[in-house]
Amino acid sequence: MWRELLPVGRYDATGGYRRHAWTAADGECRAWFAEQARSRGLTYEVDRNGNQWAWLGDPAAGDAVVTGSHLDSVPDGGAYDGPLGVVASFAALDALARRGVRPDRPLAVVNFGDEEGARFGVACVGSRLMTGILEPGHARGLRDGDGVLLADAMERAGQDPSAIGRDDERLSRVGAFVELHVEQGRHLADTPYPVGVASAIWPHGRWRFDFRGEANHAGTTRLQDRRDPMLDYAATVLAARERARAAGALATFGKIRVEPNGTNAIASLVTAWLDSRAADSATLDALVEEISAAAGDAEITRESYTPVVDFDVPLRDRLARVLGGVPVLPTGAGHDAGILASAVPTAMLFVRNPTGVSHSPHEHAEEPDCLTGVAALADVLQDLLCAPPDAARSPR
Repeated sequence: MWRELLPVGRYDATGGYRRHAWTAADGECRAWFAEQARSRGLTYEVDRNGNQWAWLGDPAAGDAVVTGSHLDSVPDGGAYDGPLGVVASFAALDALARRGVRPDRPLAVVNFGDEEGARFGVACVGSRLMTGILEPGHARGLRDGDGVLLADAMERAGQDPSAIGRDDERLSRVGAFVELHVEQGRHLADTPYPVGVASAIWPHGRWRFDFRGEANHAGTTRLQDRRDPMLDYAATVLAARERARAAGALATFGKIRVEPNGTNAIASLVTAWLDSRAADSATLDALVEEISAAAGDAEITRESYTPVVDFDVPLRDRLARVLGGVPVLPTGAGHDAGILASAVPTAMLFVRNPTGVSHSPHEHAEEPDCLTGVAALADVLQDLLCAPPDAARSPR
């Protein structure tokens, strides 16, 4: 499975992946998922928000155990962020079959659409729509860098954008969701443990800053006569770094668009996107307020915000117990599991990343650790699927 996915959406110039939502590469990944479902005799569905489901057992029975992740990527991202969780889910299902496990509850593998938000600027679109966190009209109006509407991109890919929105019927089927993911940091790298359990996700969000100035000639306009928005942008970047360091938080300007974007022209508009994260909402709110103050007259728009997510404690503790006391650790990265936590009991497993690098072609996990992750996920699923009725419902 891993080898089949590796070439899809790979950009040879960087060695990274460009599997952006509702593009041809994303379509190839989705076709791969559908084939994995059909080859195992699973019931295959695509929900109203474009998320893919592969079911073992009756999808309508309720109290299902669901696992999976996503297949899309950030620009020039790595091979593991998302796909490891989907591949491991199918591999864990195969392991359960080899063990002769007969589940007492339905089991589903899911591929959530547009988790990274690389194309339309909002992360976890599929899971946000399903849980009602993202308003359908707002989602349909999102545009990519070429001005293409999300609604049009979905329609071209064969998905009906008029049907998107909160899906209570589907949410009611899910009794627990467990997502396996490569760790995006170095907590496990410095331990003997190849697998860990997530405790919480830091609150995080994205803000757009529009710095306006006046376009003019770079070679004839005196410095004192310029209205150069690049200066305000640069000062804001430096302020963000300093304020984040002082707060023990994170702030990153990683995306920028300049108009008219000429080497010999003073910019008229600099649009930059801030990603900021902190251990608690109060710290994050204060940090963004300080960065906004440093931005002067810039127009600031909050494009997305996810409050702190504490994973379901009984479910989290149960996973740690099944796996023999593995580390329990927080993360600053957002995930579909964090979005679903508002509606169903959720938990996460992390697979050790020896370098801690993620969202990069250098993202990596060793094969033995990945296989340990598959075995750990299979153990967890077996425990949830085959427990006595009262125990099976305890995560709620």
